[in-house]
Amino acid sequence: MSSKEYYKELEKLEAQLVHLQTWVVEKGLKVVILFEGRDGAGKGGTIKAITGRLNPRVFRVVALPTPTDREKTQMYIQRYLPHMPAAGEVVIFDRSWYNRSGVERVMGFATDEQVQGFLRIAPLFEKLMVNGNQIILLKYWLEVDMDEQTRRLEQRITDPRKQWKLSPMDLKSYSRWYDYSRARDDMFRFTDSDWAPWFVARSNDKKRVRLNIIKHILNSVPYEVAKPPKIVLPKRDKPGDYEDPGLPVKYVPEVY
Repeated sequence: MSSKEYYKELEKLEAQLVHLQTWVVEKGLKVVILFEGRDGAGKGGTIKAITGRLNPRVFRVVALPTPTDREKTQMYIQRYLPHMPAAGEVVIFDRSWYNRSGVERVMGFATDEQVQGFLRIAPLFEKLMVNGNQIILLKYWLEVDMDEQTRRLEQRITDPRKQWKLSPMDLKSYSRWYDYSRARDDMFRFTDSDWAPWFVARSNDKKRVRLNIIKHILNSVPYEVAKPPKIVLPKRDKPGDYEDPGLPVKYVPEVY
């Protein structure tokens, strides 16, 4: 897909996302969208494509850091609860409670007992979210193949703009492709439920996966296009006794 075609389609979808945002606020909807996938699968870029034209007070992005020593002693799901949406909010998780069945399992940060306990409890927790609290929950797994992941991680090594994305954990996890595959398969097997199914998006083509996911979100959250209010800019006030004092302001050099 060419960039011209991509941005043309994205512009149309962005307008619909704004309509969705207005509807969420007006009707007090509560929406949770979470993204999981291997390192380099395109989660961050997809989230930016979704939120680029939206109000960050309505569409909040949550990307939690490594848990603190205190959080490690809490009930596992507890650190995610304060970030759940109130009425009129959409919360997007860039990685979520599924860290336990993914990176924590593969990298040995959680015991087998903890992982198995999480896989049993997660569907119940999500059922409480959906049925008990009327949260619309969308779970996306971005699927990237070996060669494309390698290409993207190599770009992070050589491109100064992307080096911040490459962590020591990325390098360690890169060598454990099949461990992650097993973890992903178990996650689908135990947590793909009628009330909170997983949606897999092939993400080798970044442009297409972003458009496809945005379109899926628009089709999954019921909304109507509200009639926009008629807005007229008011007249400016008159200068009165105001005069430009000619202060010695320091301007930014106009290099470009």
